[in-house]
Amino acid sequence: MLIVKTGTVRTALTDADGDFEDWFARALGRPVQVCSVFEGDALPAPDASAGVVVTGSAAMVSDREAWIGRTAGWLRSAVEAAVPVLGVCFGHQLLAHAFGGRVGPNPRGREIGTVGVTLAEGAAADPLLAALPARIDVHATHLESVLELPPGAELLASSALDPHQAFRLPDRPAWGLQFHPELTAAITRGYIEAKRRDMRREGLDPDRLIAEVRETRWGGDILARFERLAGDVG
Repeated sequence: MLIVKTGTVRTALTDADGDFEDWFARALGRPVQVCSVFEGDALPAPDASAGVVVTGSAAMVSDREAWIGRTAGWLRSAVEAAVPVLGVCFGHQLLAHAFGGRVGPNPRGREIGTVGVTLAEGAAADPLLAALPARIDVHATHLESVLELPPGAELLASSALDPHQAFRLPDRPAWGLQFHPELTAAITRGYIEAKRRDMRREGLDPDRLIAEVRETRWGGDILARFERLAGDVG
């Protein structure tokens, strides 16, 4: 499994719990290959991996930095080669952008903490999400969102603050998840603590959101299913 790392966690979280690649490796229960594109690492051939996960980032897709454009182009090639791809948070937004979607600041504001996500009707037949109940609790933290899905993409899930929580590109094993399936409750609380000052300025109550964080199994289930799908395709 290739982890396309698009940023690093800029809080004390990295000291206690590692970074994005560590969280995915822990959730998947296996070592992973890491390519830090935001630091200039060269990506392998698009069809060289059995599966690809694109991580979250402190960067914004709307920044249009050079490495973001290069990674978007590589993603297009990987998807066209039918390599299973899972974009998470920034990765979700980058996947949408790469295929003609529109990304920008979420007009509903910051979404952070344990959030309820409602699956769309089509998710019941989706290879990645079919085994999930109609509503799941997951962990999220983001300011930007997919404002318009790519042409032909299927909406798979939504939340109160983001109508595009999950989608699949047409006729390819490529999914975007705005939420973070790799996060634990402890890491999510750490994110809220790190953003406490910003959240208060935005009118949010970090103490209430921390109290509402709870463990949830569904992110781990999704990652395990994606790994199985990557193995089947590969």
